[in-house]
Amino acid sequence: MDWQRQKLSEQLMQIMLMVFVVVSFIVGYVIGSFRMMILIYAAGVLVTTLITVPNWPFFNRNPLNWLDPIEAERTAALKPHQK
Repeated sequence: MDWQRQKLSEQLMQIMLMVFVVVSFIVGYVIGSFRMMILIYAAGVLVTTLITVPNWPFFNRNPLNWLDPIEAERTAALKPHQK
């Protein structure tokens, strides 16, 4: 998962959890069932987890280009050591 999509994933998680909190509270309050409220919220957490945790392909649209270890060592050797 790239950095930009990691931020998107976190924002999506927060929004989805808040929506499920509000919906579960309203439904639980209207029908007077604490059990139903908890079940709706638990289902929301499960759905949110399935959407935001796996490394789906749409989370990898901006991959990072890492340096080869040899080139990184060469670059580090050329820089003067700072004290």
